[in-house]
Amino acid sequence: MSVPSTGPVRISAVIIAKNEAEAIGACLESLAFADELLVVDSGSTDDTVGIAQRLGARVIHQDWLGYGPQKQFAVDAAAHDWVLCVDADERVTPALRESIGAALAAPTHHAYRFARCNRFLGRWLRHGEGYPDWSLRLFDRRTARWSRDPVHEKVIATGPVATLKGDLLHESAETLASYLEKNNRYTSLQAKALRDAGRGTSVARLVLSPFARFVKFYVLRLGFLDGAAGFAHIAMGCFNTFLKNAKLMELQRSRGRP
Repeated sequence: MSVPSTGPVRISAVIIAKNEAEAIGACLESLAFADELLVVDSGSTDDTVGIAQRLGARVIHQDWLGYGPQKQFAVDAAAHDWVLCVDADERVTPALRESIGAALAAPTHHAYRFARCNRFLGRWLRHGEGYPDWSLRLFDRRTARWSRDPVHEKVIATGPVATLKGDLLHESAETLASYLEKNNRYTSLQAKALRDAGRGTSVARLVLSPFARFVKFYVLRLGFLDGAAGFAHIAMGCFNTFLKNAKLMELQRSRGRP
């Protein structure tokens, strides 16, 4: 349901962070248009907090709660009801900044999504899983909130979501080794969450799900146009699907063992 225009609104840009000294400066600079910059730090040992404070951000500490709960904590701590949630390795482009300003000058919806453009192996992905990677990050916290998922968290809105022009750039500085290590952790969390929700898997799903994912993103969504980086990105995504199902199968078969 659309909402009537109420005039310009004030906005808080919120970030959760830990040891993001190399990235958070550029992120905050791209958010300078916001009325408040809020960083929720979960125990950085580098200069993340100092950089954020020097750039005008309000910094508060919160021990790690999990991705969804941590981001919701940040949203609840913001000074304004309208929030823009951004990760430390993301940047708001000028085009997206203009779209956000125009939307908040007279809001017609309670939540807005926009495209996220991912950089992988030195290339900005424009197809496959890497783009447009729709992300709902701008919303009125009175009508939307982050899910409590331990990984792959998402914003749950109560009404229709509008789409803004412009990209959110995701430029992770992590190495391929750390990327794989992170996805190993993520697939373990996903498998446990599925098991706890009573979900199961099968040999057919173990075999066919990665193949279906490859066809969808590499062929139908033209991932092959992103070259070697696009192939690697999708191949690793397919392997993650395999790992998630294999770990879930392991949990199924170990149930009942001491």
